[in-house]
Amino acid sequence: MSFLARRATAAAPGLARAFSASARRDVAKITLVGNLAAPPEVRATSTGRELIEYAVASNYGPKDNRQTSWFRVAAFIEEGPRRDFLTSLPKGATVYVEGDATMNAFTDAEGKSRRNIEVLKRPTPPE
Repeated sequence: MSFLARRATAAAPGLARAFSASARRDVAKITLVGNLAAPPEVRATSTGRELIEYAVASNYGPKDNRQTSWFRVAAFIEEGPRRDFLTSLPKGATVYVEGDATMNAFTDAEGKSRRNIEVLKRPTPPE
């Protein structure tokens, strides 16, 4: 057994996250770079909080066989310059998104089984 393997085993016996210094979180994180499918829209939640919803398209593959993945994003951003900037972006604008990801399965209007990934951007604490 190598020195690093012995040290990792001794420091954290039975833990799978031997190389992480952060606390374990039961959430998937995702980073996206893509284009807006439409301008972001402000919507009210059932509790009265406002969130911004938008869809991001990300393309991959060669030009003759290009594939597109779609991601729904919901962001809690308080009123101010950041929110104004995001809501002013036009369809097709390139965006960078980091957030918590969840996979959902559903049946579409045509009866086909579908899956999608939803991304939730949590509010950032004020500086």
